[in-house]
Amino acid sequence: MSDTAARSDMNSWQAVQEEALRRIRSRQWRPGELIPNEAELSQELGCARATVNRALRNLAEAGFLDRRRKAGTRVALHPVRKATLDISMIRQEIEGKGQAYSYLLLSSGLESPPLDVRVRLQGPADQQQLHITALHMADRRPYAYEDRWINPQAVPEAMTADFEAQSPNEWLLVHVPFEGGSIAFSAKTASQMEAEILACPPGEGLFVIDRATWSKGQVITQVRLIFHPGYHMHTEL
Repeated sequence: MSDTAARSDMNSWQAVQEEALRRIRSRQWRPGELIPNEAELSQELGCARATVNRALRNLAEAGFLDRRRKAGTRVALHPVRKATLDISMIRQEIEGKGQAYSYLLLSSGLESPPLDVRVRLQGPADQQQLHITALHMADRRPYAYEDRWINPQAVPEAMTADFEAQSPNEWLLVHVPFEGGSIAFSAKTASQMEAEILACPPGEGLFVIDRATWSKGQVITQVRLIFHPGYHMHTEL
């Protein structure tokens, strides 16, 4: 890319990011090499320094750059490609596979959470949380068992939501914005209860997602999703 072309196209951080990636992949910026600073790049590319900062910060978070205070920014010696993982709406996931979605609310009510859940929700020992269990189905067959705790202090409107008509997975994604979260993947063998719910033999291997989301310093929800045997997850690099 010529300097003229580069300068004329650098009107967004995404464009700056693409140009930086081009230089990394073409070895114009070599692994371990110190790259020009933000002021130099903004002058070269004809854009605001804040635009360059956003692009480089994004590339550092993605593992392509190593940014150190007072030491500058270097191309990562061993770039790490990070997978992109979205919080999916289970209904859309099922319908995207060409299957008919249905949903069954199993239980809902205020309960005192067990210690491990209370720690993750960061709530007082005497505070009850909204506990919901539900079953998502594809073509009338069990697809995922949802075991969810919602913090009523963070989401008071959840106390009056109609979770018979709409799953908490979908209701939260539609109505409650979040700022961050954590996610963990594991496998387990089906307990007797889980086997009955997911229509599989006890001891069957199951895929599990444990996830928590938060906003404004408060945990919104903690959920465990247990999927039917043979479930596959796909993501992008």
